[in-house]
Amino acid sequence: MHRRILAPGALAAASLLLAIPASAASYSPGAPGIGDPYYPYYGNGGYDVSHYDLRLQYQPATDELAGTATILARTTQDLSSFDLDFLLDVSEVRVNGVKADFATSGQHELVVTPKSPLAKDTQVTVVVRYSGVPSTKTAYGFNTWHRTPDGAVAADEPESAWWWYPSNDHPLDKATYDVSVAVPDGTQVISNGLLQSTSSKLGWTRYNWRQNKPQATYLTTLAVGKFDITTSTSEGGVPVVNAYSKDLGDNDGAARASVERTGELVDWLSGYFGPYPFSSAGGYVPNTTTGYALETQTRVYYSPKQFANGANTSVVVHELAHQWYGDDVSLKGWKDIWINEGFARYAQWLWSEHEGEGTAQELADYVYASHPADDAFWTVKPGDPGPDDQFDIAVYDRGALAIQALRNEVGDDAFFAILKGWPKEHAYGNASVADFEGYAEKVSGKSLSALFDAYLFEPTKPVAPAVKAVGAVGAVGAVGAVAQPKSWKQIEATNDVH
Repeated sequence: MHRRILAPGALAAASLLLAIPASAASYSPGAPGIGDPYYPYYGNGGYDVSHYDLRLQYQPATDELAGTATILARTTQDLSSFDLDFLLDVSEVRVNGVKADFATSGQHELVVTPKSPLAKDTQVTVVVRYSGVPSTKTAYGFNTWHRTPDGAVAADEPESAWWWYPSNDHPLDKATYDVSVAVPDGTQVISNGLLQSTSSKLGWTRYNWRQNKPQATYLTTLAVGKFDITTSTSEGGVPVVNAYSKDLGDNDGAARASVERTGELVDWLSGYFGPYPFSSAGGYVPNTTTGYALETQTRVYYSPKQFANGANTSVVVHELAHQWYGDDVSLKGWKDIWINEGFARYAQWLWSEHEGEGTAQELADYVYASHPADDAFWTVKPGDPGPDDQFDIAVYDRGALAIQALRNEVGDDAFFAILKGWPKEHAYGNASVADFEGYAEKVSGKSLSALFDAYLFEPTKPVAPAVKAVGAVGAVGAVGAVAQPKSWKQIEATNDVH
């Protein structure tokens, strides 16, 4: 909200302002950002969304997207106007059924001014009609909408929603979703949760997907194309839906050999993290040119490049671990990214241990010895890396090293109790690094601030209680006391994932 400065000549205007009833004067615009210092204009203030209903139509041949978003929210202040994060062309906005004024602002803001101001703590229904060609829209110099030979994909971090639906785009504002998309017959739609129904009419097929648990906006995904879809149920009873573009070429076999193990790996991870928190699991591999994977909730996005050198179950473990660490329990602010990436990386270390390809301790030793004290690796602080280093390899590897240090400090009984208890403690909510430290201290009964400071917040190489065998690592294999674990190459191949 911008303060108005009154010049001496504006006395009459000031008198008019004084005449406005106090109740009306309390209404003010919602902030254009939710307050995250890494991304000041991501998300918005003044309201909290509970549900998105997206009814869309998409034409792959022209990349034309049109539809209506119905957003259910509750105000958190007296609002004269509020922002949505969005880039496509808007034709109409209604607030509680009444047409509202709207205008664009900044790089990605849609400012909505309802006909009547909105009182704090009231339910609000916002309807936005829109259309556009997502691939033609940019903000801050980039575009996260990925065209494919037969369609398109929305999957990116920390933002992707702006290109296909209006939202309060920050993990602090999680919501449930209905995503209904009509596409030409013969084309399919993949999204989060479970497919509720399909219907065909006049050459178009509509797919209706539902996510019935709270979900951060960046974890919402949309994939349109021609897929081979497989369905199964894990031994533990979790429905699994996987999809593969029909034109993956030489990567097809390796992709399937990896992603088809989703049910097995969900059950295995449940032994460490507790019951799987969502209605379904699965992943999809579209024919994109990106190099990363992303933990889009219940329906993981994998780039074909993840499987260019053969099957890689380690990347599947990483993304499925996020379903607990990052999706079920989401970060409070983007500075808390360690809770997402450190634990997903550590899950890969546990899988290595399970497969007999190197224990978590051996991997910790190797990481520690691989980076001399003057390596820039140690200057990145996983507990608050800054926006430029948010996905730096140190957040992953130094982040996992911190978790092994915690394990050594508190012992396996307390450590695995922490690992399983954390998702239950903050189920479907948000939490910070400080929250995790407090929880670990409560469960273990130990003061852990010095350990967390050394591993997560100091820009120097810690004196490592995690490391049992201190040595040096050369360009190949092992030097001295520290050998390269057998799993390392497969883990290293996932360095570009989220």
